[in-house]
Amino acid sequence: MITPTHVLVIADGDVDEALLGTLAAEEGTALVAADGGAGRVLRAGLVPDVVVGDFDSLTGDDRARLEGLGTELRVASPDKDESDTELCLLTALELGASRITVLGAFGLVRPEHSVANLMLLADPRFDGLDLALAGRGSRVVRRGTADGPAHIELEGEPGDFVSLFPLGDVVEGVVTDGLRFPLTDEALLLGTPRGLSNELLSGRARVSARRGRLLVIHTRRSMADAPAAGGA
Repeated sequence: MITPTHVLVIADGDVDEALLGTLAAEEGTALVAADGGAGRVLRAGLVPDVVVGDFDSLTGDDRARLEGLGTELRVASPDKDESDTELCLLTALELGASRITVLGAFGLVRPEHSVANLMLLADPRFDGLDLALAGRGSRVVRRGTADGPAHIELEGEPGDFVSLFPLGDVVEGVVTDGLRFPLTDEALLLGTPRGLSNELLSGRARVSARRGRLLVIHTRRSMADAPAAGGA
């Protein structure tokens, strides 16, 4: 496999198939699926380059099809310490990717897997990497390190939601520009929702912090305001 610049990881949660198709078509993108996520890739008319996991959620038919297509299957022990998604991220690092996007990280039947996927953003092994969890109009990233600064520039539409949370005890010296509720050299503390549901004032905003791992969630208002499928 040619060294990819972008690895698209597909977990076995709620996968935005339109986004999957768009990102998979980008030049230099490799598809790495986490176990049952491979079935979602196949049903989208695509073929993963690598499938990683203990294969407890991949159907026998899908596995046979993948083998016939020549997909690399990396089978892990069911008693492993890592989650399947974590193994996919480590595979992406091994492949040399400078950018990783995870689809299907949320919307799982067991919520602890969604939480585990979110907490992977705090892992210091991914410091400085362009790593995002994405789908359904939202993009979740981490900026900064435990002892270093954070900075991010956001682009969207006025009214888009932006939420800021610490991935650690505290994020210090948070400064925002272009958000409805400004923060000026303030601290975000673990366990308090101070940074929840801010909004873009225009098409651009900047957020920085002096120290700490800062979780940034940008959700398009157009998606947030859309009625849920099957809703009343």
